[in-house]
Amino acid sequence: MSVDTIAIVGTGVAGATAALTLRDAGFDGRVLLIGEEPHAPYRRPPLSKDVLRGSMPDERTRLRPAEHWATKGVELRTGARVTGIAADAHEIVLLCGETLGYDRLLLATGGRPRTLPVTDGVPGVFTLRTLGDVPALRDALTAGTRVLVVGAGLVGAEVAASARAMDCAVTVLEVERTPLARVLPPVIGVRYAGLHRAAGVDLRTGTGLKSLAHNGSELVAIDTDGAESHADVVVVAVGMVPNTALAETAGIEIDRGPVGGITVDSQGATSAPDVYAAGDVANLPNRVLGGRQRVEHWMHAQDHGAATARAMLGQGTPFDVVPWCWSDQHGVTVHITGWPDAGDEVRLDGDLDGMNFAAEFRRDGKLVGAVGVNRAAQIRLLRKEIAARTSSEAIA
Repeated sequence: MSVDTIAIVGTGVAGATAALTLRDAGFDGRVLLIGEEPHAPYRRPPLSKDVLRGSMPDERTRLRPAEHWATKGVELRTGARVTGIAADAHEIVLLCGETLGYDRLLLATGGRPRTLPVTDGVPGVFTLRTLGDVPALRDALTAGTRVLVVGAGLVGAEVAASARAMDCAVTVLEVERTPLARVLPPVIGVRYAGLHRAAGVDLRTGTGLKSLAHNGSELVAIDTDGAESHADVVVVAVGMVPNTALAETAGIEIDRGPVGGITVDSQGATSAPDVYAAGDVANLPNRVLGGRQRVEHWMHAQDHGAATARAMLGQGTPFDVVPWCWSDQHGVTVHITGWPDAGDEVRLDGDLDGMNFAAEFRRDGKLVGAVGVNRAAQIRLLRKEIAARTSSEAIA
């Protein structure tokens, strides 16, 4: 089958990188890049940090200048929502009623913020996922504002740090015993708890939000321990939900377990002919640990988008890139690679309490993850060591 048109749904980093990779790989057909957001492709990591604090203008988040997409021959459509896929007919349908044909389709639909029933419909509650979420939240975070952050994952912890830098009074509720529990083992997480508390954050771990209501001009929250908090602003940062509805209605296989996402093989192919998925929404094989995974990191989405684009052209190889991410909080940057939570042994190099270290996490003696503060070069080397694992050596 000849490939004349490739359509990409989703203008996040996975979709945008895929579009550019198609051109770099020599594809000279039509490339459609379609996104529901009104903005041209941009970088998400600064949103909870520099952009929220106002130290980076929105324009600097753009992945490429506006004219770059046309220069590359990419038909960029923003503010356009895809409502259906007719996989048998190789067509997608837009909300406006327009139908577009494709030879290959990439779903890079990402995810949306997870919400809490107790906050639904309550004024003064924010989430942070898109560039469009930033202005209202930034305007609300004036000096002296009382901010309650629900969730101390990457976004919640970074929002808390940004709010403190903006002279807000910050309280954080986290159901786990340590912050960043999904990416940092407890031995590291407890140090980050200390970092936040030293910066003036009232961090309460092992507790969640039980109720939230207005009392006059303020919000009153009751946590699951029964403690009461008073706030002017509440930010819910309890993870994301992969956007699988479009694939599901088209009959494409979805992971029904706790990981979720669109099920793909090692080259990004879904259960539907000529339909692929990449980035945060993709549930793919883990070629190091075995089993399957869905990774929500910026660099992983970029790498997976590029790899899947090549696979769509018949140039693919099994995707085995080791994930890594970073986070900036209270002037400290942590780098995380691999799967630290899969380790059963920790080897520490440096000063853990002084926040200058590299921690190796091994399982059955083999390196599976690493975390470092002020050790970026060392973490890069450890990532290469993890990447050297072949699928035949996957750890059971």
